[in-house]
Amino acid sequence: MLNGKKICIVLPAYNAAETLEMTYAEIPFDIVDEVVLVDDASKDNTSEVGQRLGIKHIVRHEQNRGYGGNQKSCYDKALSLGADIIIMLHPDYQYTPKLIHAISGIIAYDVYPVVLGSRILGKGALKGGMPMYKYVANRFLTLFQNILMSQKLSEYHSGYRAFSKEIFTKINIEANSDDFIFDNQMLAQIFFAGFEIGEVTCPTKYFEEASSINFARSTTYGLGVLWTSMKYRLAKWKIYTAIEFKQK
Repeated sequence: MLNGKKICIVLPAYNAAETLEMTYAEIPFDIVDEVVLVDDASKDNTSEVGQRLGIKHIVRHEQNRGYGGNQKSCYDKALSLGADIIIMLHPDYQYTPKLIHAISGIIAYDVYPVVLGSRILGKGALKGGMPMYKYVANRFLTLFQNILMSQKLSEYHSGYRAFSKEIFTKINIEANSDDFIFDNQMLAQIFFAGFEIGEVTCPTKYFEEASSINFARSTTYGLGVLWTSMKYRLAKWKIYTAIEFKQK
């Protein structure tokens, strides 16, 4: 716990057997109370590795539900455990768990209700090996979203994110996609509900075992980001309110 707040780390996993132990070993258990592993029908022994590591809360999907569907299970389980702060950490070791103290503190002491680990603040993205086409797309999409959503985030596409439990009482994540665009829809919902989002500089690693979507999936995701931003603006103008922006 930190400042009396129960902290839960959620690990949305798919074929993460080779990197799960490295990630888990760096989790700071001096403040972390619970760890939830959701195995999205992995083809390797991700669940077995989690059991060997002593992770008590393992949820295994018998059929692959997608990245967004995995997160829905993660957050449902964390909330059922009474978590006050939920931190999503990819078990592929792309993001360092060593930032959990900093990220947790920002929420625990009521500075921001949501925190993102940003690869763009500083030089973490390119230094860590982010492909140039992804970096350029990240910058373009972020600029587009900041304009349409009247915000100033350094990026909307980091997978390292933390939430106060209050967030989940105000937004409807079940209305979101089960695919990769879930992340972006969730941030749009958070802004639409009137919350602010903080950021911390986060180094990142791109290597063979780290999860990454291919060019075709990245293109689909990019188009989804543009559409999410447009729906946000239409809802703000009260022209058209998509289901994800309707009150819970």
